[in-house]
Amino acid sequence: MSASQSQATTSSGLAPGASAPTNSKATIVFASTLGTTIEWYDFFLYGVLTPLVLNRLFFPNLSPMLGTIAAYTTFAVGFLSRPIGGIIFGHFGDRIGRKTILVMTMLIMGGSTFLIGALPTTASVGVAAPLLLLALRVLQGIGIGGEWGGAVLMTIEHASPGKRSLYGSWPQLGVPLGLMGSAAVVAVLNLLPDSSFISWGWRVAFFVSGLLVAIGLYVRLRIMETPDFERAQREKRIVPVPVTAMFRDFKREVLLTLGARYVEGACFNTFGVFSIYYITHSLGLSRGDALNAVIISSALMLPFILLSGWLADRYGLRRVFALGSIAIGVTSVLSFWAMHTWGAHNYPVVLLGIIVPFSFAYPMVYGPESSLFASQFDAHVRYTGVSFAYQFSGIFASGLTPLIATALIGAGHGNPWLVAGYMVVVALISLVSVLLMRGVSRADAQRA
Repeated sequence: MSASQSQATTSSGLAPGASAPTNSKATIVFASTLGTTIEWYDFFLYGVLTPLVLNRLFFPNLSPMLGTIAAYTTFAVGFLSRPIGGIIFGHFGDRIGRKTILVMTMLIMGGSTFLIGALPTTASVGVAAPLLLLALRVLQGIGIGGEWGGAVLMTIEHASPGKRSLYGSWPQLGVPLGLMGSAAVVAVLNLLPDSSFISWGWRVAFFVSGLLVAIGLYVRLRIMETPDFERAQREKRIVPVPVTAMFRDFKREVLLTLGARYVEGACFNTFGVFSIYYITHSLGLSRGDALNAVIISSALMLPFILLSGWLADRYGLRRVFALGSIAIGVTSVLSFWAMHTWGAHNYPVVLLGIIVPFSFAYPMVYGPESSLFASQFDAHVRYTGVSFAYQFSGIFASGLTPLIATALIGAGHGNPWLVAGYMVVVALISLVSVLLMRGVSRADAQRA
């Protein structure tokens, strides 16, 4: 294959002579958003089912709380493997292009999720069951580790001038859509008799992933490589080992993006994942009530993510993110106070307690987050930089949060004040981090 043919294959993801991909911004935004939705559906489905069924089927010899903690530990392992995926796929994303890597990550994520649905339980094969579950969770983490960075860069680097934050906020919809979709599928399956749900119903939610991945791959194969990466190629700025260049030239940016990410990951996993356990075990509401609260709050979040992206383009990335950090700290305290005081068997109070921090405060950090992180790194290390910052911080910000929150609620004998205090500390860390970042003007954000 000639050099020119090789470059054509790399940039388009298709061999010469295949149907040409499109540079339509609408198609690119749709493909990235659909892809992240599917990936996050796969990833968070595990978290949704952990306190409902996985703890019982894969850790049946433990008490309900210890079984949940054990299952949440395997949930956290997915976050531990995400930096590995971020480094591996970030390396190749900065070396050969964004698009090819995004196809690979979707295949890895979809395949591992489908196989989780086919796993035998501990009752059938003993200790091999949780070990296989753990291995597939690691693969899920590796897949999602390379997905997010490529998806957000695909939109940001194709964005029109002055709209990078708005474009970057579109793939962010994949998180609430993925969580909402996984919770909705489980809520429908939850209508089955409990014996059917436990024996086979939960598996259907994992098998749905196969169909979603097929659709996502079809759309994703039709988009073009990003102008920023192609410019870096033309200017011969592609480096042999992007992660080495990142740590050499962007140490400060790495540390501050890790700190800024803390509040976003902690908020999402407190109110989107841990809340299911808190609502059902501490407040005495049903499994369906907990799932519906997550679905409703995720749906309400969607327009506010896009609004936050638009506001970041207009008023500045750091300013919107900083205000969001403050809002999360304040509303977390108010939410747990209200739910603890009036929420027992009181669904409207619980629903409001989830909506305020999760639907209104959280989007202020999540909407502009992708553009904020991308603006801190040059194009030749950007995939590696945003992936490492987002995925490595996911270990402590996201993966450990349900485990920490469950332990704190146990230490408080059902009182949530320790969890609320944890959220305040996290919000302060992120606030300081984003204020210490280099200023990002609208012009800088456009060029980033």
